[in-house]
Amino acid sequence: MTDDMSPAERYAAARSRAAEQATALFPFRAMYDFDLDPFQIDACRALEAGKGVLVAAPTGSGKTIVGEFAVHLALAQGRKCFYTTPIKALSNQKYNDLVKRYGAAKVGLLTGDNSVNSEAPVIVMTTEVLRNMLYAGSQSLTGLGYVVMDEVHYLSDRFRGAVWEEVIIHLPESVTLVSLSATVSNAEEFGDWLDTVRGDTEVIVSEHRPVPLWQHVLAGRRMYDLFEEKSGRDGAGRREVNPDLVRLARMENSRPTGPRDRRRGRVLREADRERERRQRSRIWTPSRVEVIDRLDAEGLLPAITFIFSRAGCEAAVQQCLAAGLRLNDEPARRRVREIVERRTATIPDEDLHVLGYFEWLEGLERGIAAHHAGMLPTFKEVVEELFVQGLVKAVFATETLALGINMPARSVVLEKLVKWNGQQHADITPGEYTQLTGRAGRRGIDVEGHAVVLWQRAMDPEALAGLAGTRTYPLRSSFKPSYNMAVNLVSQFGRHRSRELLETSFAQFQADRSVVGISRQVQKNEEGLEGYRASMTCHLGDFEEYARLRRDLKEHETELAKQGAAQRRVAAAAALEKLRPGDVIHVPTGKYAGLALVLDPGLPAGRSNGHRGFDHHDGPRPLVLTAERQVKRLASIDFPVPVEALDRMRIPKSFNARSPHSRRDLASALRTRAGHITPERHRRGRAPAADDAEIARLRTEIRAHPCHGCSDREDHARWAERYHRLRRDTRQLERRIEGRTNTIARTFDRVYALLSDLGYLRGDEVTEDGRRLARLYGELDLLASECLRAGVWNDLKPAELAACASALVYEARSADDALPPKLPTGAAQQALGEMVRIWGRLDALEEEHRINQTEGVGQREPDLGFAWSAHRWASGHGLDEVLREVEMPAGDFVRWCKQVIDVLGQIAEAAPDGTPIRRNARRAVDGMLRGVVAYSSVG
Repeated sequence: MTDDMSPAERYAAARSRAAEQATALFPFRAMYDFDLDPFQIDACRALEAGKGVLVAAPTGSGKTIVGEFAVHLALAQGRKCFYTTPIKALSNQKYNDLVKRYGAAKVGLLTGDNSVNSEAPVIVMTTEVLRNMLYAGSQSLTGLGYVVMDEVHYLSDRFRGAVWEEVIIHLPESVTLVSLSATVSNAEEFGDWLDTVRGDTEVIVSEHRPVPLWQHVLAGRRMYDLFEEKSGRDGAGRREVNPDLVRLARMENSRPTGPRDRRRGRVLREADRERERRQRSRIWTPSRVEVIDRLDAEGLLPAITFIFSRAGCEAAVQQCLAAGLRLNDEPARRRVREIVERRTATIPDEDLHVLGYFEWLEGLERGIAAHHAGMLPTFKEVVEELFVQGLVKAVFATETLALGINMPARSVVLEKLVKWNGQQHADITPGEYTQLTGRAGRRGIDVEGHAVVLWQRAMDPEALAGLAGTRTYPLRSSFKPSYNMAVNLVSQFGRHRSRELLETSFAQFQADRSVVGISRQVQKNEEGLEGYRASMTCHLGDFEEYARLRRDLKEHETELAKQGAAQRRVAAAAALEKLRPGDVIHVPTGKYAGLALVLDPGLPAGRSNGHRGFDHHDGPRPLVLTAERQVKRLASIDFPVPVEALDRMRIPKSFNARSPHSRRDLASALRTRAGHITPERHRRGRAPAADDAEIARLRTEIRAHPCHGCSDREDHARWAERYHRLRRDTRQLERRIEGRTNTIARTFDRVYALLSDLGYLRGDEVTEDGRRLARLYGELDLLASECLRAGVWNDLKPAELAACASALVYEARSADDALPPKLPTGAAQQALGEMVRIWGRLDALEEEHRINQTEGVGQREPDLGFAWSAHRWASGHGLDEVLREVEMPAGDFVRWCKQVIDVLGQIAEAAPDGTPIRRNARRAVDGMLRGVVAYSSVG
C-alpha cells in the first residue's frame, strides 16, 4: 500500500503515526486485546485534549473504557482520579476490575461501609461519599485531576438524583469531569448544561450496539421474530412488524372466552379456563420451565428472565428444581460448590440454614438462580460471579439487576410488559425496555443477542414494536435543596452566593429552557382569544358580563354541593371517632361493605405508635374484622354517611389478627350475634341551594339581562365558554412562566427561613446547631439534628439508640400495613414517641413555610417498622430469631442494618465530644456490625 504513495504522502503518514504514538491514548489502546470503537476513541482524544466529556451509549457498549482512560491519564500525570458509581455493588465490581489492571497499591475503595486504601491515587466510591467529601473540605481532594461519574443518568432518580448535581456544581474548576450515561434523548441539552457549569465539554452519543439485538415473541411452542425485514422500491431495507404475529394477535383476541361453563352454569376457575384455552388453541403463555428448556434447545443460554416480583423470582427457581431441570454437568457442579463454599466461608454456620443456603446451593449446582434486592448481598455477588463464568445459565431477576451490574447474557426474557411502580401496575416505558433488553449479547462472546417477550393474551405486537423501536429516555433533573445542603452551602459561600450556585443547577437550566416554548403558546392563545371575543359579541348587550353571571351561578351551586358533601364527611368522621373496640357496625359501601367488628378505632392520636398507614388529615381509620374473616384497615371513603354501633361483642384476649383460625372463630361469632340485624337507612335533608339568597339573586339578574332574550344566546354562550377556558389556560401558562423563573432559589429561600427560625442559620453565619446539622445526611437530617438538640437520645442504651436510628432511614415497602409495628418497651419506646412528636412540630413548621414534601423537600414521617428488629439485633439476638419475628428477607434485613449503621456513625460524629450519645452510637455500631451484616466481599 505504501509503495503506491508519493514521498510526500509517506512522510505525512509517518508524521501522523509518530504523533499518534506520542499520545497517552496509544499505550492505553495496547492494554486491551480488542480495538476501541470510534466513539471511545473520540471521547478519549477529547479527554487528552483537556476537555470534559459526556458519553451516552447503550448498555454493554463499553463506555466505561472512557472512564478507565481517565484513570490512565491521572496516573500518567501524577494526579488523582475518583471513580464514582451509584450503588455499592457496582463500586465493589469496579474496584476489583481496576485492582486487576493497576494493582492493589494504586486503587482504593470508599463506600458507606467499606474503606480500603483511602489515600490511593485512584479511589472508587459511591457518589454520596464524594458529595460528603466536598462539603467537609476533605484533604483527599488535594491533587484531584479527574472524576468519573458512571451511570450519571441517575440524576433523574427522585430520591438520590440531587447528589449528582451537587457534585457536578461543587467540584473544583481544575477537575476534569467524565460523565457516562445510558442512551438518553436529550444528551445535547445535558451537555449544554455541563458546558455552562464545568466549561468545555464534548458530547459524544453512540446509538450503535456492538452486538446486534434480535427481538422475539415466544408463543406456545413457536418463537416468532418481532420484526420482518423488507426491501422497499428504492432497494433500502425497512423493518415491519411480523405479519404472522399480527394475525395471531387478531385471531387470539377475537376468541370468546366466557367465564361461565354453560353446561353446569357455574364460574370456572382460572386454571380451568386456561386448560380450556390450551385445548382450543396451540397458543399459550409458556411456563418458566418450558421457556428455559426451549432456550437451552435453541442454544440461547445463558439467559436472564426479568420477573417484576421477588416472590416470583424465588418461585421460578423452585418450579425449575421441581421439574428436575439440570443445566450443569458434574464437573460444573463441583466447580460451583467449590466457589460457593469459598465465598461463604465467613458466614456463621448457624446462619446458613436461616438464609436458605442449602436450597440456594442446590439451584446453583443445577445452573439456576434468583437475583433480587431481598437476597443476602453475598448470595447476589456469588450469583453474579457464577453467571459471568458460565456456571449459572438461567437467572430469574427483578429489574434492579439492569442497573449497572456487569452481568451480560446471550438472551433476556421478559415475562410481562407491566410492572408495579410503587403506586399502581403500569406498562414499562421504552427507556425501561431498552435498559432491560440491553443485557442481551455478550461482547466478544456472542455474535448476536436475543430479547424474548412471552406471549400474553391481549398482547398488541404493534405496541411491543413501539417499545422495542423507541429510544425516548429523557434525562429529567430531580434536584431540590435539602436542609443539610443549605447549611453546608451557607457555611462555604454565604447566603447570596449559595443562591447563585443553586441557580446553576440542571433543574433550573431545564426550567428556564421550557419557558421559551410556553411563551410562544401564550402568544398563540392571545390571538385565539381575540377571535373568540368577536364570535361571542351580542347586539343586545355585553355578553361577556352575561356569561360571567351564568358562570358565577354554576360555581356557587357547585360550591354549595361541595359544602354539603364536606358536612356529611365531618358527620361521618365524628361518628367514627365514637367507635370503640368490640363495636359491631355495618360498613355502608366499598369493597368490604357489610357486617364488621371494630378491633381498633384507628384514631389520629394513634400516630404515636408509629403506624404510617394513615395521616391525621384522613380522620379515623378503624381496623375491622369482616363477616368474611378479613382484617382490614378502612378509610373515610368507606363511610360516606355516619355509622353507629349496632351491638357490642367481647374480643377474646387470645385473638390474633394474623391467625386464620382466630379470624374464622371470631367472624363466626359475629355472624351469629348480629347477622340478623338490619341497619337503618340514612336519609338526606333538603339541599342547601334551595334556600340560598345568592343563588336567587344571580338567577334574577340573569333573567333581567338584555342578552337573556337573544335568539342566538346559546350559540354566543358556547363561544363565551371557549373564551373563558382559553383565558383560564393562558393565565395558568403565565403563572407557570412566573413559577419556573428562579424556582430553585425560591425553594432555598423557604428552607433558609425555616432554618433561621430554628436557630441553625444567622445571616451568613452557621450556628453551632447548624454545624451539627451539616454532618447529618439523609431524608430526615433535620429531625435527627432536632433530636440531638433536645437530648431525646441522651439516656438510651446502645440497642435502644439503634432502634431510634432505624426510624430515620427505614421505609416499609408497603405504606398501608394493617397492623402497627412492634416496638421495644421502656426508654426506647418513649424516645420513639418523642421523635414522632418532634416530627409533628417540624411538619407544621414546614407547612407554615410552604415547604412541600411532594416536591421532594421536607421531612417524611419517621417509620418505626424496623425499630424492633434493630433493637433485637443490636442486643445480640440470633439471625434466625430476628428474621422469624419480622418475616423480612435476609437481604432487606442486611441492607437496613447497614443503613442504620451509617446513620449511627453520623450521629456519633455530630454529637458533642465526651457525651454518652457519641459513645453509645459507636457501641451500637459494634452491636449491629456482626454476623451476616459484617460480612464483606471486598478485601
